[in-house]
Amino acid sequence: MAWAPNNAKFAVCTIDRVVILYDEQGEKRDRFTTKPADPKYGKKTYVVKSMAFSPDSTKIAVAQTDNIIFVYKIGEEWGDKKVICNKFIQTSAVTCLVWPSEHAIIFGLAEGKVRQANTKTSKSSTIYGTDSYVVSLTTNVSGKGILSGHADGTVVRYFVDDEGSGESQGKLLTHACPPYALAWGTNSIIVAGCDKKIVAYGREGQVLQTFDYSRDRSEKEFTVATCSPSGQSIVVGSYDRLRVFSWSPRKGIWDEASPKEIPNLYTITALSWKKDGSRLSVGTLCGGVELFDCCLRRSIYKNKFEMTYVGLSQVIVKNLSTGTRVVLKSQYGYEIDEVKVMGKDQYLVAHTSDTLLLGDLVSNKLSEVGCLSLLSNCKLLYISGNEILGSVRTEFMNPHLISVRLNERRQRGVEDNKKLAYLIDIKTIAIVDLVGGYNLGTISHDSKIDWLELNETGRKLLFRDKKLRVRGECRYLIIVTEGVNSVSYTLDEGLIEFGTAIDDGDYYR
Repeated sequence: MAWAPNNAKFAVCTIDRVVILYDEQGEKRDRFTTKPADPKYGKKTYVVKSMAFSPDSTKIAVAQTDNIIFVYKIGEEWGDKKVICNKFIQTSAVTCLVWPSEHAIIFGLAEGKVRQANTKTSKSSTIYGTDSYVVSLTTNVSGKGILSGHADGTVVRYFVDDEGSGESQGKLLTHACPPYALAWGTNSIIVAGCDKKIVAYGREGQVLQTFDYSRDRSEKEFTVATCSPSGQSIVVGSYDRLRVFSWSPRKGIWDEASPKEIPNLYTITALSWKKDGSRLSVGTLCGGVELFDCCLRRSIYKNKFEMTYVGLSQVIVKNLSTGTRVVLKSQYGYEIDEVKVMGKDQYLVAHTSDTLLLGDLVSNKLSEVGCLSLLSNCKLLYISGNEILGSVRTEFMNPHLISVRLNERRQRGVEDNKKLAYLIDIKTIAIVDLVGGYNLGTISHDSKIDWLELNETGRKLLFRDKKLRVRGECRYLIIVTEGVNSVSYTLDEGLIEFGTAIDDGDYYR
């Protein structure tokens, strides 16, 4: 089973080798039949062992025991024609598969190798080799790290990018039995198998916790495990039972919740978590697929938004009138406190113990910055991506009393141009260079200022006070102070455009 990264499609392949596609509500919408590596041997000579959607959700990779991976282009709409766009022939059965980045599919073989298939070049290569059958494969939350579990109990770690963690690569640990149930959480790795024990291992393979069910006669072997998208919840499947574990940031351990007992479910053969964290799908030996709602709590905000806390560090915000959703997530795994919607219902603001989270419901852009020390000392914070551009203290939060220019016009000889103008008090304007983090100057006025704006380049400032306004029929003048004299110029759009083009070096314009 596999969920698409865009949360819109869910794929299931049963023992008859047919892939069935469902929408996010679990309604059957489409299907296609997989193909054998060699048609002359017929369709009943292989089993589909694993599937994964491409990061753009338009393709599905299918791992087969007849030594091949097929990549099917399924399109963006229901009913689009299904076309094989890549095939990767191997020297032994493909046992497991993940698709963590744009062109790279990572897969394991029965002969023990872990390989990479490049969908752009249609070539595959070995990442590392072992002498033991690959029984499981998983990634970390970011998809940059890979864990493979082998029949001899070995778990091997490989990084495409260790993201500065400095963690080692290669053989990480040896489990007491084949690690068929393997999941990589935010702070540790969960491994389980036929010995009825679930073990949490640390970043370098040390045992952190052991949950021993070997004396429980109702428990059978653990067959599969999956991790929530946030990395803070892990579910392990066995026979008629799901065991749920949640990471406690405050205690630094895994807490076990009450197990989910489902009589006559039989052996759990597949688990897949929806990418927004809201659903868990469970596949069984008898061909059943169960869909579970995953939610810590749910609330309605302003009668307009539904807040679904699918984990301590992940909240789905749904606009009830439009149906659009944004997944607000702490990339550091911190617990999210109350989420607020501000700015004419466009912006999300939330905080954790150490960070501030911001989201735009229109553009679906999200930011997270560590800034608690700044928050207590400032009223205005400017953020770009996950970086704080600058912060200032002001009592005047009206958008007409603040002006920001961030690289709005490409200027000759200027690489990075970010300026901020704001009111220190009702009669004093400050201008700040956000790149260098220094004050460019202040302007004092004798009347209350009610509007201000920097020009595109941040070189000029226009402002208005309460007393001065345009009346009646008149021409527009620019009054320029040149030394001790004031000179008036008639406002001329053509001259302004010409001067702007010369300043920018845009002679074609």
